Amino acid sequence: MDLLDAHLIPAVDGVAFGLLLFVVAAGLSLAFGTAGVLNLSHGTLYAIGAYTGAELSDGTWGGLALGLAAGTAAACVAGAGLSAATAPLARRGHLAQALLTFGLALIGGDLLIQLFGADELPVRVPEALDSSVMLLGHRYPAYRLCFIVMAVLLAAFGTWVLTRTRMGAAVRAAADDPQMLAATGHNPRAVHTGVLAAAGALAGAAGVLGAPIIGPGPGTSENVLMLSLVVVVLGGLRSLWATFFAAVAVGEVQTLGVSLVPDLAPYLLFAAMAAVLVLRSRFAEPATAHGPEGPAPDPVARLRGHLAGRLRRRPRGTPGTTEAAEASGTPEAPGTAGASGADRAAESAGTDRAGAAPRGYGNRVPKWIGRLPGGTAWRQAAPLLVLLVVLISLPALLDAYSISLAGSALALGLLAVSVTILTGYAGLPTLGQTAPFAVGAYATANLADAGWTVGPVQIVLSALAAAVFSAVVGPAVIRARGTTVLMITLAIGELTGAVVNQLKSVTGGADGLVGFPATRALWGGEGMLEESELYNYALVVAVVAVSVTLLVLRSPAGKLLTGTRGAEARMRASGHPVGRYLLVAHICAGALAGVGGSLMVTVQQYLSPADVGFEIAAFALLAVVIGGTTSVIGALLGAGLIVATRDWVAGSWPGHGPLLLGVLFVATVYVLPRGLAGLRGGNDGGNGRSSGAPVPEDQPPSAPAPNPAGKVSP
Repeated sequence: MDLLDAHLIPAVDGVAFGLLLFVVAAGLSLAFGTAGVLNLSHGTLYAIGAYTGAELSDGTWGGLALGLAAGTAAACVAGAGLSAATAPLARRGHLAQALLTFGLALIGGDLLIQLFGADELPVRVPEALDSSVMLLGHRYPAYRLCFIVMAVLLAAFGTWVLTRTRMGAAVRAAADDPQMLAATGHNPRAVHTGVLAAAGALAGAAGVLGAPIIGPGPGTSENVLMLSLVVVVLGGLRSLWATFFAAVAVGEVQTLGVSLVPDLAPYLLFAAMAAVLVLRSRFAEPATAHGPEGPAPDPVARLRGHLAGRLRRRPRGTPGTTEAAEASGTPEAPGTAGASGADRAAESAGTDRAGAAPRGYGNRVPKWIGRLPGGTAWRQAAPLLVLLVVLISLPALLDAYSISLAGSALALGLLAVSVTILTGYAGLPTLGQTAPFAVGAYATANLADAGWTVGPVQIVLSALAAAVFSAVVGPAVIRARGTTVLMITLAIGELTGAVVNQLKSVTGGADGLVGFPATRALWGGEGMLEESELYNYALVVAVVAVSVTLLVLRSPAGKLLTGTRGAEARMRASGHPVGRYLLVAHICAGALAGVGGSLMVTVQQYLSPADVGFEIAAFALLAVVIGGTTSVIGALLGAGLIVATRDWVAGSWPGHGPLLLGVLFVATVYVLPRGLAGLRGGNDGGNGRSSGAPVPEDQPPSAPAPNPAGKVSP
């Protein structure tokens, strides 16, 4: 009883905080589970309500009612606008939605700060609620007790609407069978818009009512979003009551957990989130990129492949099946109908069973022709050579600050290339590559502080540390697919961030690390201090890392990885150890991210938690989308564009970096659906699909488009 009495107030606070999260998470659950929108701007909808309510609060009941009405309406309108914004992305999967809504969150956050200021706003509640009541011998704020009652009533009302009314039946039908809903005379699009508007209204109402508990200010929207995602993952998408109890549990961990186990509290939430996701994926069958017969052929691609096949000159006497028929997706010739599953899986990977070169134009001419200027190999290497020439010439063209930014862009570029390996080639979209990136970065900083300042030693040891980390967490990632991978990797990234903030003896905590010795390029050299020296070192390391990456991706091992993504069911049926391939890819991508983290520390000469946080993970994923999901050069260019926008362009408009990045996010999703690689107009093995092609309709959300020819975009 003494223990209960001592922790009574934190326990009741946990209930109030949890119910606040429930109101927010209920809207997020509606948007994701019913409308199918992975809304990373949901925390901004909460902030809209919170800022509006705080601005209109004057300590009277009328001010509270006006703030509640205005904040709810504003967030409701924003939710309806979100429905219109995501409508063009309906067939492109959750990855595009996540990037779009994250960009909208950056824009909305910047606009809110411009309207209401960067300081946390005070909130005045009516005098009757701005008092304390006796609760089992303790004084407790009356407002929080009132909020608990309102949240319970809201949960009961929402459950009744969803389960007992025609409106709720339409909402559930929109999630389960929109075609049947349309057959009954209802418009699924209108239901979709209504659901997102209702989700926004819930978030706005929670912002107004929760402003006295979580005051509006910078960082509020991100904190609320992360906690709401945890609630949704723990509670699922089908039951408001499951969400209700999950929210209460999260609230208790956030308040009571801090007083009982303060050392473990920062890790409990995202550890629980990761554990639930991993268990769910373990009990489910491994998802595949598409059905056993492959993606539905694109009619335009078939026509283009057919015309290309007719125009090509075939050697006389070639038997049976033509390359045009293969490229256009027509049935196999009788002579190939008996091919084994291993043969078909290898074809999907772009190889024969012996690991030969991919099918296509390069196999119909002597190999030496491809090595000549104008040949296939030259055309593929030309973009790399042009980019290398530009990068080498930068120190002669830029000032010291811009050169430093270019070095940081190379480090972020390696992180983006590691995301390309996982997202574009392995089919595992990730928001957690900043975890091995952080391992490599802090390994380098601590090595330098211990006197290990030779660059190659730092690179190798940091890559090894990141690879070991990826090997440990890899089994939790490779089983899942699609959106579940995004959530698991997000949890891993947030857990790593919690460790960074708590392990002050190694990471410096929130203050970061600074003042460690400069890196030496080689044994016997001096520490690099000049920006040009640091940039040249970063360029050499990046060129070596990217070259090795391209060699691996072009090898039979890389083509098997592509086949695993594009025809996983066939690969499994033919006896290929798909799980082993994905684990090796995860480890190698982690090692590459560790190299990027090491470079970042060397170039910046300092390290803070913000350098390895969720925002950097989103930037890396955006860089991949900008470049095209299977383009290594595109990922590097995307990283350079992000750094230039965030640090160089924003320098002429101080304080608006998030706004510019948000505009970049939104423009990229709409204007470059296939990334920069799609602008080249090439095709992958004759299928007419560029490296950044949209997700086919029969493909799970967030999985990249298949690349049956196994062609590697440079």
